[in-house]
Amino acid sequence: MKLFTLLTLFTAIFTLSFVYTPSGNEPGGIDFQDITFQQALDRAKKEKKLIFLDAYAEWCGPCKWMNANVFTDQEVGSLFNENFINLKMDMEKGEGPEIARKYQVRAYPTMFLIDSEGKIVKRILGAKQKKDLISEIKPFLN
Repeated sequence: MKLFTLLTLFTAIFTLSFVYTPSGNEPGGIDFQDITFQQALDRAKKEKKLIFLDAYAEWCGPCKWMNANVFTDQEVGSLFNENFINLKMDMEKGEGPEIARKYQVRAYPTMFLIDSEGKIVKRILGAKQKKDLISEIKPFLN
């Protein structure tokens, strides 16, 4: 019975993830920059900030859930926009595969805090609730 309930819940969440897929740039949420990784590194150096990289795949249900429920949150947006250069990258398109190899992305979503030299400061695996994501990045806030 427990397995059936979990399977039903997973199926519902997975199905609903295809209904609404915001861009991640909703008003009040994280303002993901439409720039290359190198441009993000350059901005991070100039602004003395870390890069927040959301490494995702288009087909990833948990990634879509984070887009709809966490990245669009006003409190999350305020913290991230003030403290990080925010970058969202599909690891299967454009420069994504190269970044995925470089940072050994093996699961989605994987989120990183990266310094201006391109070194990983923090790796965050899997979908996170708002409070858990904030807790993960709190030590790195200015």
